[in-house]
Amino acid sequence: MVNVPESGRIRAGVVGAGHMGQYHILALAELWDVELVAICDSDADRAQQIAAQYGTQAVATHRELAELVDIATVAVPTERHFEVARDLLEAGVHVLVEKPMTPTLEEAKDLFRLARQRARVLHVGHVERFNGAVQELRKIVERPVLIESSRLGPFVPRVQSDSVVMDLMIHDIDIVLGLVDSEPRRMNALGRSIHSLQADVANVQILFDSGAMATITASRATEEKIRTLSITQPDAYIVLNYADQDIQIHRRAAQEYTLNRESIRYRQASFVERLFVHKDNPLKLEIRHLLSAARAAMATGQVELPETEDLRSLAVALEIERMIREGRGEVAWPKDLPWSAASR
Repeated sequence: MVNVPESGRIRAGVVGAGHMGQYHILALAELWDVELVAICDSDADRAQQIAAQYGTQAVATHRELAELVDIATVAVPTERHFEVARDLLEAGVHVLVEKPMTPTLEEAKDLFRLARQRARVLHVGHVERFNGAVQELRKIVERPVLIESSRLGPFVPRVQSDSVVMDLMIHDIDIVLGLVDSEPRRMNALGRSIHSLQADVANVQILFDSGAMATITASRATEEKIRTLSITQPDAYIVLNYADQDIQIHRRAAQEYTLNRESIRYRQASFVERLFVHKDNPLKLEIRHLLSAARAAMATGQVELPETEDLRSLAVALEIERMIREGRGEVAWPKDLPWSAASR
């Protein structure tokens, strides 16, 4: 059983020192109650170089790292997520695994089963959940009628192994599913490859049982970087900018008709609220959440895992990816993948 060191500082390690892994390394190194003790990467020279920058050690494998740490973040290619996270959990390590969690739903379920058996925290890196604007948004969205999400940007060669659905769109799938308290009824998905062998642009429309509709667009073939989410509900139009962590709420104030000899003129006045958002580094907040959950598990021997939310986001993303790959267009929610499957 892994215990917190007497110093109170949690020992942390990072598996994968690539682009995303280096963000994790920096965030962990800046936390006063964390001791960054080890880094490993398939590129031994890169691991050694980065470890030297942070005054820590490079190790050869994630299994060697597991013997040294209390928590670890996994930022390796998606096809290795299951293997690495499984080995770390079996060794008694609390784990943050980057999104997408695994290439299949069954592997994801297996990891959660293992985490429950070992009473270890398993956190999936849906970093946008920790965006201050998203956290405020959850407090004000009540009856969404229409949700429109755009996550667009230029192509980055390092992410060719994942489709744009798993690379970018899964963030917005996760947020939309968290905002709509209803099950999806029908989906329509389109996508195409441009710069890679995978879909580089994708659009999905989801109709929920409540009548709410969502349109989600993701692109890694757009030269301008855009990250926006808008929600129409009966009393307001809400616009969120992820990059600025900014929320604007448009409400109707008054409307009137004026009649003259030539025409009827309609005028509508509205006012805009700008919501105060406490801005912080979402990744650092996400890691702090992992640390808090790990400390609680160490103290009590029990864990609370958000597996229903994590599995449903993965299930929907995988279904969208499958629809695009097979060119199936519009489908009803698959009967062999009921909404409740995520909790089993």
